[in-house]
Amino acid sequence: MSDERADGATVFIGQKPTMTYVFQVVTQLNSGVGPVVVKARGNAIGRAVDVAEVVRHRFLDGQVEIGRITIETERLTNREGRDANVSSISIPLTRTGAPLPLPTEGGPSPDDPPE
Repeated sequence: MSDERADGATVFIGQKPTMTYVFQVVTQLNSGVGPVVVKARGNAIGRAVDVAEVVRHRFLDGQVEIGRITIETERLTNREGRDANVSSISIPLTRTGAPLPLPTEGGPSPDDPPE
């Protein structure tokens, strides 16, 4: 697929439930890694779009920017040995807001009401 920046992470979308990939992406974005690229081929493309949208609108609303989406066609050899064209997509996500601080032991939690 397309070239990526070395300071980012990639999440490859497969057949697992959508939320599995959502949590992977959110974890990567919260860790301060550069752009996280969501990649998928074939039938998983719809799930990749779902992952990006759930991250953007449900978990990190207003804190994620979508970069330049890349679509391609890859020529692969299938199980029968024949060449087949397979569509692919890459969706780069970048965290624009600061990650939430992790609660420290003995200190106040971000969920604690102010005094």
